[in-house]
Amino acid sequence: MERIGNTMKRVFNASGLTARYEQLRNEVMESPGVQQFISDHSNQIDKAVVDKSLGKLYEYTTASHHCEKCPNIEGCVNVMKGFEPKLVMSQGYIDLDYVKCPNKLVDDERRNVSNMIDSMYMPKDVMEARLNNVDLEHDRSRYIVAEAAAQFFGEISETGKLPERGLYIHGPFGTGKSFILGAIANELANLRIRTVVVYLPEFLREMKQSIQDQTLNEKIDFVKKANVLMLDDFGAESMSAWARDEVLGAILQYRMAEKLPTFFTSNFNYDELQHHLTYTQRGEQEEVKAARIMERIKTVSKPIQLKGKNRRNM
Repeated sequence: MERIGNTMKRVFNASGLTARYEQLRNEVMESPGVQQFISDHSNQIDKAVVDKSLGKLYEYTTASHHCEKCPNIEGCVNVMKGFEPKLVMSQGYIDLDYVKCPNKLVDDERRNVSNMIDSMYMPKDVMEARLNNVDLEHDRSRYIVAEAAAQFFGEISETGKLPERGLYIHGPFGTGKSFILGAIANELANLRIRTVVVYLPEFLREMKQSIQDQTLNEKIDFVKKANVLMLDDFGAESMSAWARDEVLGAILQYRMAEKLPTFFTSNFNYDELQHHLTYTQRGEQEEVKAARIMERIKTVSKPIQLKGKNRRNM
């Protein structure tokens, strides 16, 4: 393929087009970016260098810089979407080096943040939640929860380490517990702290299936070793002794031993959850095993109540 510079020379050197060539040359030379570059490299650039590099200079001046002509990445008008040309010297001539534009940097940052969260079975709207969208005006308990989250982040800022305990957010159905969980996860992602957010009822159902495809241990390891783990809707359904002791017990034991913070949402407070965990799906009453699970939960979290009306009916 013929280079753009050679094409321009061939076309503009044709009869009757020399004047147009000079006009475009003058337009290129009027570009503040071109003028600044030539001034910065005056000891390397003369008229001959400019003439031989005119194709690159033309490409530079017609491109969008600092996203001035582009509404977003998808609407980028440059040769390489998401990149803008930068003038450089190469082997005695003026050349172009394409670098990421502001829109591309913002888009990459957004993707990097998103990649810091592993969501398992969680609704999309929950995973898009932000703390500044949490309504703090109509219920004092929501302010208290937000304050507890702020203290968690404050400890990270002061010490540079994760606190040993997350939050156990409990309250009636539909009060926004999951939304707050998602908002905290996104705030952690902004701090480059990887978080695993799990809708617990569906996760436990998958664990049963994982026995057959031999991925059970792999999935449990992935969850239990997360820097920050969030278990949504804990206690929503009755569970088997196996799910309680072998799955949740293993996850919580590891996190307790490693002092890794865990967040929970539940319709039950601590006492109600212990009663719930005491009875298995088969109706077996196992108070000691339920108490053991609760000890681990209390070690990795702090209880905080979220009150209010059912917002799903508003």
